[in-house]
Amino acid sequence: MTTALRLNGKTIDVAAEPETPLLWVLRGELHYNGTKFGCGMALCGTCTVHLDGEPVRACVTPLAAVGTREVTTIEGLHGPEADALRQAWLDLDVVQCGYCQSGQLMSATALLTTNPHPSDADIDSAMSGNLCRCGTYPRVRAAIHQAAKSR
Repeated sequence: MTTALRLNGKTIDVAAEPETPLLWVLRGELHYNGTKFGCGMALCGTCTVHLDGEPVRACVTPLAAVGTREVTTIEGLHGPEADALRQAWLDLDVVQCGYCQSGQLMSATALLTTNPHPSDADIDSAMSGNLCRCGTYPRVRAAIHQAAKSR
């Protein structure tokens, strides 16, 4: 079965069954490997992508649920919020092992897009579904605050 998928601003035809998780379509069929597999149960956030700007877990989102909505992966993430976050991530040495970082950046970008000046509580709430094995949560929060101030 072929499905038209709006991905990072382009329409791509994919050969996958409607119940195939979006994560497997992205990684296996399309070779967009920036979106990571973590738990497979939407608990860790490493597979976070945007559907029309909203963060979702690609590991539990079937291809059929995407429909005509725009999928944005870490490879297609752009704009002032994403640019400010990437710079803050570098400035504050947020990354350690890096495994969770694409999901962290996807969630943080969605937050700053809807809330340009989040409080600590706003950040904690928006980022609560993103697990970091290295415990860089204080640096993630600081980087989000820095990115918010720099825009």
